[in-house]
Amino acid sequence: MKIGITYDLRQDYLDLGYGEEETAEFDRPDTIDAVERALRALGHRTDRIGNVQALTRRLAAGDRWDLVFNIAEGLNGIGREAQVPALLDAWGIPYTFSDPLVLSLTLHKGMTKRVVRDLGIPTPDFAEVREIGDVEAVDLPYPLFAKPVAEGTGKGIDGASMIADPARLREVCARLLRDYRQPVLVETFLPGREFTVGIAGTGAKARAVGTIEVVLGENAERHAYSYENKERCEELVEYVLVDDDESHRAEATALRAWRGLGCRDAGRVDLRSDASGTPCFIEVNPLAGIHPEHSDLPIICAKRGIPYARLFEWIIESASERITSGGPPPETLTGRTGSGEDRDRS
Repeated sequence: MKIGITYDLRQDYLDLGYGEEETAEFDRPDTIDAVERALRALGHRTDRIGNVQALTRRLAAGDRWDLVFNIAEGLNGIGREAQVPALLDAWGIPYTFSDPLVLSLTLHKGMTKRVVRDLGIPTPDFAEVREIGDVEAVDLPYPLFAKPVAEGTGKGIDGASMIADPARLREVCARLLRDYRQPVLVETFLPGREFTVGIAGTGAKARAVGTIEVVLGENAERHAYSYENKERCEELVEYVLVDDDESHRAEATALRAWRGLGCRDAGRVDLRSDASGTPCFIEVNPLAGIHPEHSDLPIICAKRGIPYARLFEWIIESASERITSGGPPPETLTGRTGSGEDRDRS
């Protein structure tokens, strides 16, 4: 197949004046190199597209692909991760990983937890602070944990994220509201083990490929897999491959969430156990990092002895099942529905 690759390069945004933390979710050139090598090793032809603006230009110029390998995170708005998939959907071009609905939903941690809770999956009690006055209405037992509602890579999480009293809650929420310009998710703090479950596949075919426990080192920021701990993971964090009863319960919970939310192809689910040892859903990453050495999903695969290229084979196999033939391309349908006068009336 001819496979296009969509992505956001971190350096491109740094060159535009964005900061290190603002660009933390974007990719380095060696990630794109690794993706391209893996796809070519599977016998595919590759075409580097770039970000959503580059994709728009390429589509307007008439370029098309059999499949797009999409890891573009986007920059603006709650639907930033959904921008590339929505554009590809409009042109009838299949792509890897989740669709616009899933990517928009799961970026908003509060909305995701509402759906997960409705599915009967354990997740810590929570509240959303949209403005500083909302702090007074938070009625949860301390300690609490606060973070931006729609960020990844640990952005907005640090050693102060675990909160012991109302005064500290107000202080942390005020800072997060100011710095990230979005609501703050406040959750009951979970004191147990922290797991990341790697998942491959879609729907009933989805399976856990392995689970690591995130163990913070002596010099790491405490109580959280924070932005600083993730940025310096090689020296601050130990990833321990686990295979015990508690991790098996974490995998079962992760799969229920993955399937219930409609995630596709591959990704991660993060969980943390409560005081009784019950793994609880924290968040899902349906557009997980894919760097062969620094991203959690490939790390899990490596610890399980699963080659990097095999992970890509699973992703492409899963995405390929959605490719259907027949019917004209979307550009030939222009004018089919026309104006309101031309549409059928019921």
